[in-house]
Amino acid sequence: MLFTKLTAAQKRIHFRDQLQSGKLLRFPGAHAPLVARIIEEQSFDGVYISGSAIAADLALPDIGLTTLTEVAERGRQISRVTDLPTLIDADTGFGEAVNVARTIQELEAAGLAGCHIEDQVLPKRCGHLDNKQIITQNEMLQKIGAALNARRDENFLIMARTDAKNVDGLDAAITRARAYVEAGADAIFAEALETKDEFSAFRDAINAPILANMTEFGKTPLLTTDELSALGYNIVIYPVTSLRLAMKTIEDAFAELKQHGTQTHLVDKMQTRARLYEILRYSEYAEFDSTIFDFEL
Repeated sequence: MLFTKLTAAQKRIHFRDQLQSGKLLRFPGAHAPLVARIIEEQSFDGVYISGSAIAADLALPDIGLTTLTEVAERGRQISRVTDLPTLIDADTGFGEAVNVARTIQELEAAGLAGCHIEDQVLPKRCGHLDNKQIITQNEMLQKIGAALNARRDENFLIMARTDAKNVDGLDAAITRARAYVEAGADAIFAEALETKDEFSAFRDAINAPILANMTEFGKTPLLTTDELSALGYNIVIYPVTSLRLAMKTIEDAFAELKQHGTQTHLVDKMQTRARLYEILRYSEYAEFDSTIFDFEL
């Protein structure tokens, strides 16, 4: 009731098993625990926790201003309310190789199923903006090595993200991804691929599970799940979709509230109290409470 039925270890094993299934795993983004509940209710395969969405929810730009403490805590809050595996964005690992080691252990302790670390220079930029800078391949290999050495649960998934495509081109991104896999990365995330052909070429070149990022308003075309499955991708994320939908609705509704002086005309667009309580599992809390306080001597 208060926590999930599955342990973090069980969710990691399930995630690993899913990756071996050959099907495309769908991980919508949850910027808040309540969103993760809806993702699970809709029978998706997992929950993604976007660094960009966490930063935006804190009214910060996605330039590396969030801290490991903030990200790990948000990850813990989200992972504890769902039995789905949760994959979290760990940005650049919050520092150099030794910082990456601590990052892995903190995220593992927070109950996450895995994370990805990118090869951008800190301070980083959103992966779909221009003028990104990347660290050397050797520096990234050191970070991957530190992550693997720090991992205590062998099933905690360590994914390497490369932003090299928009800096040095597709061939450079493929070269880096191959090196990251050889160094022991469990999966690869190629950021900001720009055509379906690039997705195909990248998939053909890498012998490891690969994640596709279907973020809106970026450089990447919004491919369908059928297209990504046909290409052989293993995971697809929709990192900021929930936040963008929620913020657009809030923005429009508050503008109408300001104009009309009442929210009565907005009520039929709102989630009802009963529906909110259903997602919160309010009745389960009441039942749990009654077993403790409602008794007779």
